[in-house]
Amino acid sequence: MASALLCCAVLGLTGCATQPPGAPERSASIKPGPPAIDAAVEDRILALDPEHITEHDVRATLERGPSPQIILLHGGVYGTHLLMMSFGKFLIGMGYPEPKVRDPSDGDYSQTPYGSSARLAGEIAWYYEHDGVRPMMIGHSQGGIQAVKVLYELNGAFADKLAVWNPVTDTIEERYTIVDPLTGVERPVVGVSLAYTSVVGAGGVALAAPVHWGMAQRLHTIPNTVDDFTGFSIEYDLIALTFPGDQTASLYHHNGTAQVRNVTLPENYSHVFVPVTQGLAADPKMRDWLNAYVPGADNGQPPGAGNGNDDHALWAADVWFSIKKHWCIEAQRLIRARRAGLAAQ
Repeated sequence: MASALLCCAVLGLTGCATQPPGAPERSASIKPGPPAIDAAVEDRILALDPEHITEHDVRATLERGPSPQIILLHGGVYGTHLLMMSFGKFLIGMGYPEPKVRDPSDGDYSQTPYGSSARLAGEIAWYYEHDGVRPMMIGHSQGGIQAVKVLYELNGAFADKLAVWNPVTDTIEERYTIVDPLTGVERPVVGVSLAYTSVVGAGGVALAAPVHWGMAQRLHTIPNTVDDFTGFSIEYDLIALTFPGDQTASLYHHNGTAQVRNVTLPENYSHVFVPVTQGLAADPKMRDWLNAYVPGADNGQPPGAGNGNDDHALWAADVWFSIKKHWCIEAQRLIRARRAGLAAQ
């Protein structure tokens, strides 16, 4: 079975990159910022503890405020978009707003790892300007490599300027800057950061894809264009080339200010199927466990542990914790910035 999965991964490496259209030469008009929020909802959001967000907090409070766009990046083998779709539906089942999970131009749940990383960086800047809260990225396998590549795009590693890309119309905009929704100051796309990024099963044979050749020496070093990064590796993964007792090569670290965490998942987790999590959100007992999960705490075993009903629950729980945390933090940042701006007027 492992060798078959390895063959599938190698076949998926034949994809090729696409580049965005020619860069614009002039600035376009700036779009309006994020919409207003009800004052009572603002007060409830500000009262939340980002480290302990309950299901009631999600459904009664966070859902009513600003929500970051979540960008899912699936693996490179044909059909893996269906696996990431399962995770997208898991997030919706846990209470995340569906429009902030799906691509606004085509309704897809995830993006290809073979697309233009510069274009995706431009989308991230557009989302931040329009939503007032910074997006999050979750990448699986080759999608994880693409996620780190986008962080480097935003860091200016490949070009000194990036064009804004409108994800609603799926077109390039004629500008290289946005108006920061927290300060009202115009700023370049280069330097925009994300709130949270995580990758699972990135690296290994997937780095043989031509589109990712330039990431071999960069993948495990995370730049400053993300606040919180989690790198997940599976203890025994023939595709990502991680093995029991030897995780050194798969460890991620920062080269500046990013908070970087490494998490090793059990060897019985499947590299290919780890995003298949939709069913977890449908089980009330499992949903309670997922919402109570705190990384590093004694969380106990997930419901159904040992009988096959907890597939990939540890990964889903850890990612869901970070999404809730940064959803809350981003909303609080926007509210505080707006209130400070009103007080200064």
